[in-house]
Amino acid sequence: MSLTETKPMTSATSRLHWHPLSGHSHRAQLMLSLLGREVELVEVDLRNGDQKAPGFLRLSPFGQVPVLEDEGEVIVDSNAILVYLAGRYDASARWYPRDPVGAARVQRWLSIAAGKLAAGPMTARLAAVFGLPLDISKAQADAASLFSVMDAELARTPFFAGEHPTIADIALYTYTAHAPEGGVALEPYAAIRAWIGRIEALPGFVPMKSNAGTAR
Repeated sequence: MSLTETKPMTSATSRLHWHPLSGHSHRAQLMLSLLGREVELVEVDLRNGDQKAPGFLRLSPFGQVPVLEDEGEVIVDSNAILVYLAGRYDASARWYPRDPVGAARVQRWLSIAAGKLAAGPMTARLAAVFGLPLDISKAQADAASLFSVMDAELARTPFFAGEHPTIADIALYTYTAHAPEGGVALEPYAAIRAWIGRIEALPGFVPMKSNAGTAR
C-alpha cells in the first residue's frame, strides 16, 4: 500500500510508514512481527520525495521513516518505536527489561545502534546501495572496528544484553546482517554470524529485502 492509499485503521491494527530497503524501517517491522502484532504497511517512496510531502511531515517533522501509528499514538524514530512496542505489547518485559541493570544493558546497545552502527555499516550501505556521496572507505573501516567489539561480546553471551533477545538485538540486526551490501564482510566474525542465525530462527522473524541479490 502506498502513502496515498491509506485507509481507516482498526483498533487491532498498527500502521507502519516505511520503505522496504530501509534498515530502520525493518527494525520496526521485525519487532511488530516478533510480537505478533498485525500491521498495515504504508510504503513511503523515498526516491520520489514522499518523505518531504506536507502530509508526511505532519507525522515525521524530520521527514524520516519509519513512523508508527498505533492506539492513537504516532511514534517516530526506529529505536523509540522498539521501546514503545516492547513496553506496550510485551507483558513479560523480556524484550525491554524493567530492572535498572537490564535496562542499562539494552540502552547501551541502542546508543551504539544510533551512533557507531549508523556511522559504519549503515553509512557504507547507503554509499554502495543508494549511491550517496559518503566516505565509504571510512565507513567500512568503522564497521570493521565495531564488528570486532560486537564479535567479542557475542563470544561471551548469546545476545547483546544477556541470555535472551531484547530490543538491543533488533536494533543491531538489520544493518549488521546486510553489511555485505556495503562491502563489509562478515566472514571474519564467527560469533556475529552465529548470532544472526539465532535472530533469524526466532518465531515471527521476517527478512528485509536484499539489494541486487546480495547474500543478505
